Amino acid sequence: MAKNPWKLLNSKIKYDNPWIRVEEHDVINPTGGKGIYGKIHFRNIAVGVVPIDDDGNTWLVGQYRYPLDQYSWEIPEGGCPIGEQELEAAKRELKEETGLKAENWEELLRIHTSNSVSDERGVVFLAKNLTQGETDFEETEDLKIKKLPLSKAIQMVMDGEITDSISMAALLKLKVLML
Repeated sequence: MAKNPWKLLNSKIKYDNPWIRVEEHDVINPTGGKGIYGKIHFRNIAVGVVPIDDDGNTWLVGQYRYPLDQYSWEIPEGGCPIGEQELEAAKRELKEETGLKAENWEELLRIHTSNSVSDERGVVFLAKNLTQGETDFEETEDLKIKKLPLSKAIQMVMDGEITDSISMAALLKLKVLML
């Protein structure tokens, strides 16, 4: 482990809500210069799920992403409040967004989504032995669900149709594991 070369002089909260806190830090950088550093603190852990059925199909969720001002296809994802078990949050998100329940769960990866400006971290699970049920969308969700071969979802990453970092990392890791 490398020693932290940054020195924190002062920290101010610039914005705070139930999901994020934006901080401005007065720092001495690794070369000794004074400066500021903005940090976005996330109050939830991002959880994602790649469900795969016995025929090699997976499910994607499509929704309009307000911060990007564009539509996005992603693996089922959501937030896990600090203190909640990540796997339980993943099970809840899979059920809410796709109606699926899984008997077998395996952690696929852990990720820092944008570590130059935020402390957001995520975990993605692989879900197998699936049973279809009813969805239970949240109030803010207007989702489209797409069942497709896992290979097609991976191709969507390669073609630039999936740009969500958690989805990309999970699907590309599965591609490597399948080699």
